[in-house]
Amino acid sequence: MSALIIVDRPQDWPSDLAGTTVVSAADYLGNADYSRMRTARVYNLCRSYRYQSNGYYVSLLAAARGHRPLPDVTTIQDLKSTTVPRLLGEELEELIQQSLHRLESNEFELSIYFGQNLAKRHSKLSKALFNLFPAPLLRARFHRGHKWQLKSLHFIPLSEVPESHHDFLKEAATQWFSRRRRTVRKANTTRYDMAILVDPNESDPPSDAGALKRFEKAAESLGFSVDFLEQDDFGHIAEYDALFIRATTHVNNHTYRFARRAAVEGLVVIDDPDSILKCTNKVYLAELLSRLKIATPPTLVVHRGNTHEILPKLGLPCVLKQPDSAFSLGVMKVDTEAELKKALAKLFDKSELLVAQGFLPTEYDWRVGVLDGKPLYVCRYFMAADHWQIYQRDAEGKVTSGNSETMPVESAPKDVVDLGVLAALAIGDGFYGVDIKQSGTQLTVIEVNDNPSIDAGVEDAVLGDALYYRIMEHFLRRVEQRASKHDHD
Repeated sequence: MSALIIVDRPQDWPSDLAGTTVVSAADYLGNADYSRMRTARVYNLCRSYRYQSNGYYVSLLAAARGHRPLPDVTTIQDLKSTTVPRLLGEELEELIQQSLHRLESNEFELSIYFGQNLAKRHSKLSKALFNLFPAPLLRARFHRGHKWQLKSLHFIPLSEVPESHHDFLKEAATQWFSRRRRTVRKANTTRYDMAILVDPNESDPPSDAGALKRFEKAAESLGFSVDFLEQDDFGHIAEYDALFIRATTHVNNHTYRFARRAAVEGLVVIDDPDSILKCTNKVYLAELLSRLKIATPPTLVVHRGNTHEILPKLGLPCVLKQPDSAFSLGVMKVDTEAELKKALAKLFDKSELLVAQGFLPTEYDWRVGVLDGKPLYVCRYFMAADHWQIYQRDAEGKVTSGNSETMPVESAPKDVVDLGVLAALAIGDGFYGVDIKQSGTQLTVIEVNDNPSIDAGVEDAVLGDALYYRIMEHFLRRVEQRASKHDHD
C-alpha cells in the first residue's frame, strides 16, 4: 500500500522519507491517477482543514477512493467541537496530572508530531492524545487551576512548526514510517494490510507464539502484509484493511476500543465490537440463550432482591459467575449456604447482576470452534487434576490446566457440533468457541467465547496449518467483498 504525504506545497515538507511520496494537495485532488489508485495511506499535512478547503477535501476524497486518510474527516470534525475536553476519560485525565505536575507555570503547550513530543517525559501523554485524535501534527494547550485541564486541542499547520522542531519532526516521521518498511519492501507482492493485536505482557494469551507465527505465515501466503500491534499502536488502526485481535478481550480495556475503532474505519475485524459486548457478559448470554431456547444448565440471573431463589431453584453445590469472568476467573463453586452468602457479598461488590447455575460435574468440556457459521474444530478440554474446572490457579496466581483432545469435526458427535453452531449463530457470523457440557445424553451450552484460544499443538492438532489458512481465507474473502462493494458504490 502506497504512503502519500499530502502538503500544500511539496517544498514545505522538510525531507523525503523512504517508502513515501510527497504530493501537493492540488495534484492529489485533481490528478485522475490518484483517483484510480486502489490502495493508499494518505497523510494529510495541509495548512487548513476548514470545511470545503483543500485539506478538508483531501481527507474526504481519500475516504471516498478507499484510501486511508490521517486525519480522517471524523477526527477533523471532532477537533472542531468545543466538547473535546469532555471526551477525555479518567485514565487520560490521570495521565495529564502525572505528566504535567512538575511544571511551575500555569499554562503549557504540547506539540505532538506523529504521536511524539520532544520531551520524553511527555511521551505517554502525547501518544494518548494522538490515539484519541489521530492526526500527524497536533497542539494541545493546558491550564492549571486546582488541577491541570486540557483547554484546547488543534491541528498544527505544517507552516507553523517552528524551525527548531524540524529535525525532531523528521525524526518522528522517520520512526513512524520505518515501522512500515517491512510492508513497503513487500508492496509488490501484497494486496492488503492486516494488523494482529497482541499483548506481550499477558500471561495466558488467546494464542501462543507458535500459533501467531502460523497465522502470520498463512496471512502472508494469501497476500496480506502483517504487523503485530500493541496497546500503544491505537493510532495506526486506520492504516489496515483487517484487524485480528489475539489479546484477551474485555469491554473495559483497549481491545474493545481497537475493535470499535476498526469497525468505524471499515476494517474487517475479529473480534468485532458487537461480539465482544455480547460474549464478555454472561448476564447477556444467559438471557439470550434462554430467549432462543438453547439448552443451558439451570440458570438464574441474580440480583440483591432474588438471592433467596438460588437454593430452591438450583440447589447446592452451584456455581456463581461474575458477568465478565474469563478463564475461570470470577467463577466460584459454593457447596454450603455459608459459602453462598460470602461469595454473593464478594461478587456484588463488582456487579449489580450475577449469574448462578446448577453445578454439572463432568470430566471434560466440549469446545466447538465456529467460523462464519461453520464448524472449524472440536476439542475436549479435561478438568485440571483434582479440580472442577479446566483451569486452576494457586494462591500465587500460577495456572495449571487439564489435558486436551482435538478431533476431526466429522468424527465428533453430530449433536455436539450442531449445538455449537446454533449457539454461535445466536451471536453472529464471526469466530467463536462454544463450550458445551455433556451429562449422559444431555447437552448444555456453558458459554460462547468471542476470543477462542488457538494454541500450536492444541486446537490445530487435526487441521494443522489448514486451520490458520481457513481463518485467514475468511478475512481475505471479507476484505475483497468490501473492496468490491466500494468499487461498485
